[in-house]
Amino acid sequence: MTSTAPRIRRIGLAALLAVGVAASWLGPRAWADETCQSPYMPKIEGQEDYVYVWTLGIDGMGDGSDKLVTVGTNPKRPDYGKVVSSLSVGGRHEAHHAGLTDDRRHLWAGGLDDSVIYLFDIATDPAKPRLVKTIDDFVEKTGGVVGPHGFYALPGRMLISALSNSTDWGGRTALVEYNNDGEYIRTIWMPEGAEYGYDARVKAELNRMVTSSFTGHANYMRKLPELMADAEAMKNFGDSMVVWDFHARKVLQKFHVPGAPLEIRWALRPEHHYAFTATALTSKLWGIFRKDDGSFEAVELGDIGDPSKTPLPVDISLSADDRFLFVDSFMDGMVRVYDVSKPRQPRLHYEKKIGPQVNMVSQSWDGERLYFTSSLLGNWDGTGGDDAQFLKAYTWNGESLTPTFEIDFRKEELGRPHIMRFGQIGFGKSAARLPERGEDPG
Repeated sequence: MTSTAPRIRRIGLAALLAVGVAASWLGPRAWADETCQSPYMPKIEGQEDYVYVWTLGIDGMGDGSDKLVTVGTNPKRPDYGKVVSSLSVGGRHEAHHAGLTDDRRHLWAGGLDDSVIYLFDIATDPAKPRLVKTIDDFVEKTGGVVGPHGFYALPGRMLISALSNSTDWGGRTALVEYNNDGEYIRTIWMPEGAEYGYDARVKAELNRMVTSSFTGHANYMRKLPELMADAEAMKNFGDSMVVWDFHARKVLQKFHVPGAPLEIRWALRPEHHYAFTATALTSKLWGIFRKDDGSFEAVELGDIGDPSKTPLPVDISLSADDRFLFVDSFMDGMVRVYDVSKPRQPRLHYEKKIGPQVNMVSQSWDGERLYFTSSLLGNWDGTGGDDAQFLKAYTWNGESLTPTFEIDFRKEELGRPHIMRFGQIGFGKSAARLPERGEDPG
């Protein structure tokens, strides 16, 4: 492990909860941050200046390496809609997800193949992130966890949800915690009967965490047509979700949710006690609802597109007012927007084809801008024949999406764009002034 990173200040639970809950109540005009971010992070105010795109390398394209690409997103700046910087990490590691620390000064990004994690400083110069630390002993430190997937900010810590293990490269996996300096804290293996993992999201007001499930390294590193033709391998996908006591990291409930439930989005208003997910293989929308006795139930809410054609729902994004749920489906390149103001009775409000395939969606807190990227996994992209790779930006007026700019990542020789995170000029300095009041009691 190598490091030149400065010691990262820890921001207290009370301060961050205050920021998160206030954002929910102040309304969409005050904020522009991504709606899917951890409640333990301060939110950026006003127009985002950059979107950071964690990108898979393509052999023979540019330097062929995974990289962090910075794109200008402020229409008042000359770099709007342009690539501002690109930072390669050397080699291809199956770049996938990335997440900001609780002070938003560092971006953690992982590789699903070799389990290497990269820490980027995005505060010193937001236009030009710097690689300040590489964690290359994740598997060894964690006791055999493979495939760091989600990076979710906790006070003073990073919660990493993983996909696999080094024993059989299957779906049995764990949650892992590091401190903000990149030092290993603990491994929490997923429970018996719900061994698979994928996403982890916290509803701070309720002290509840929900996790979802996908598949192991032996599956996600295969070519998709080959995998889908292997009946035995297709049995090795997760069909569970787990509700946890967050502070105790204790399992409270396990649900059967067939078809690989992926991204989880809690309702953002503090009085709304439910979450949504979508199942990739069965193309269903599901809700996790709190009951009167404080327990939860998993409820199938309806089909996403035509399940017989396997549209493969992937990323989802819930608007800050909890009204609209944006659902991307990879195989048909569609985004479907559901009116979920009645969360148990979602209604299709709008749909649009974004590209031949589409994966990630990031929505601004004010609800006015959405960004889409095209890549899912290196061996799964281009399954339909067209392997276009892009970042596309749109405005949303509550009725339809209007394109604003697009970057062709193939033409720019940048690779396959995957997850996005927002940045803003000068935000790191303001975040650093938040008071220190302790750490996560877990």
